[in-house]
Amino acid sequence: MQDIIDKARHIELVIFDIDGVMTDGSLFFGDDGQEYKAFNSFDGHGLRMLQECGVNVAVITGRKSSVVEHRMTDLGVSLLYQGYRDKTPAFQTLLKEVNLTREQITYVGDDVVDLPIMSQLNLAIAVQNAHPFVKQHAHWITPRCGGQGAVRDVCEFILEAKGLLNDKLHTYLHQPTDTSPIR
Repeated sequence: MQDIIDKARHIELVIFDIDGVMTDGSLFFGDDGQEYKAFNSFDGHGLRMLQECGVNVAVITGRKSSVVEHRMTDLGVSLLYQGYRDKTPAFQTLLKEVNLTREQITYVGDDVVDLPIMSQLNLAIAVQNAHPFVKQHAHWITPRCGGQGAVRDVCEFILEAKGLLNDKLHTYLHQPTDTSPIR
């Protein structure tokens, strides 16, 4: 496990899949063809904390959805690549854009279509409910399932490995300005 923590310490970019990672993988369609997805608010705040601590976030997903674009915009994620059934071209474009080494990047996936990228990186992460073959090739597996806190698990794992999590969490504690005893 220490080897995985050492790898996580060097991460400067986390790439996430959407369906099955940021969501539980369910696809909902209205009669009009409109697509709906449910995102976990804990995951969203984890992404905010990660970015506030200087770690970049990107998304590479096989489907194209305005819902995803809206959610990523809301979270400040500008590195968004949608509609890539073969995710490798998007990954190659992203590598040129961010100018980072493969040791500084991790990918979080759940299905076999994520393996071509995961297998190129020093740290590959699978969500708890990932396909067994994907889990077999991951370096770390989240405690929670996709869409149910797995993204938050990743964010906190990276921040902990970098020694930033405790300080970040403590920024949320209210520090009273009046230090006199409560009566």
